[in-house]
Amino acid sequence: MRYKPGHVGYLSCVDLDEVADRLYALPPPEFTAAREAEARAAKDAGDVRLSRDIAKLRKPTVSAWAVNRAAREHPEELAELLEVGERLRAAWQEQDADALAELTQRRNAVTGRLSRLIRQDGDLSAAAATEVDQTLDAAVVDAGAADQVRRGRLAKPLSYSGFAPAPILRRQPARRKKPTPEEEADQARERAEAEARKARERQEAEAAHREWQAALEAATREYDERAEKVATLERMLAEARKELDDSRKRLEVTRREERHARQRIDR
Repeated sequence: MRYKPGHVGYLSCVDLDEVADRLYALPPPEFTAAREAEARAAKDAGDVRLSRDIAKLRKPTVSAWAVNRAAREHPEELAELLEVGERLRAAWQEQDADALAELTQRRNAVTGRLSRLIRQDGDLSAAAATEVDQTLDAAVVDAGAADQVRRGRLAKPLSYSGFAPAPILRRQPARRKKPTPEEEADQARERAEAEARKARERQEAEAAHREWQAALEAATREYDERAEKVATLERMLAEARKELDDSRKRLEVTRREERHARQRIDR
């Protein structure tokens, strides 16, 4: 279906935020054509500035689009993750070791659930899935990243390279509570899922390498065959040019001799 950006009253009810919301809800393969349609509609409506701003919107990567889709299709799960991140940042500021330990554990569980939902929604490559996890981690530790993820308009994955401040432990460190059977089961499941994910990512990487290796071999064979054909044609062309040059010389000699013979007749 062809993307339809607007209607007769386009300028009266549309701004850049609304257009961006529509565009970043689309799969990446549809983004460019839709962006051009929106920019053209704005220009036709007389708003050149809006048209230029729309044209500057960047096409999202697959991982960015997957997170954008989660913001629209799994708002409750995403809101829970961002709420955990807000509380974690507060715990860092307050140097609350107990809260930090509890929230870190909750963060792992919530991030894992949301990450699984995002993977289930689409067939992501190992690299794209890793970028999704990095984006979610950035949204937890950085308020600005959280706001970007919440709006659902990412054009590229996010990452966080800083270090979160660790809580100051005063006097005796808090005793580490023995995990409940349910917590132990959750931790074991998370470890198993992490190991399975790593194994799957390695298999995908190996499969991708085999495919590209086969493609490289096929491309090399094709290049060699065509290079040989070109070389053969070049040799044939060189021979044909030589034969053509010989024919030209013979033609010139024949014309000259014919002209002389005709002149002798006319005497």
